[in-house]
Amino acid sequence: QVQLVESGGGLVQAGGSLRLSCAASGIIFSMTTMRWYRQAPGKQRELVAGITRGDNTNYADSVKGRFTISRDNAKNTLYLQMNSLKPEDTAVYYCNVFWWGRDYWGQGTQVTVSS
Repeated sequence: QVQLVESGGGLVQAGGSLRLSCAASGIIFSMTTMRWYRQAPGKQRELVAGITRGDNTNYADSVKGRFTISRDNAKNTLYLQMNSLKPEDTAVYYCNVFWWGRDYWGQGTQVTVSS
């Protein structure tokens, strides 16, 4: 079965950095597009960044220049390097993959940025 397990969240001051990881299993990781989403309290879940199997990337305008998505196919792991964090980046961050006709999500990891 498909499993996505996020880690790396925490509490950080504004201007700080965090690196999130998502360990994937049950999929052919190197063949898939992977995405990071986030959901802040009272808001809809939003796409943060995506990376294709060819390493093409896309970002939400709000994180461009500050966040970097990457993948290690040998480790079946997706990353999100987050720099220059702002209080508005506070949210639960989720790893996502669309595989064989359905979306799969991890359990999420909390990121809290204090001002």
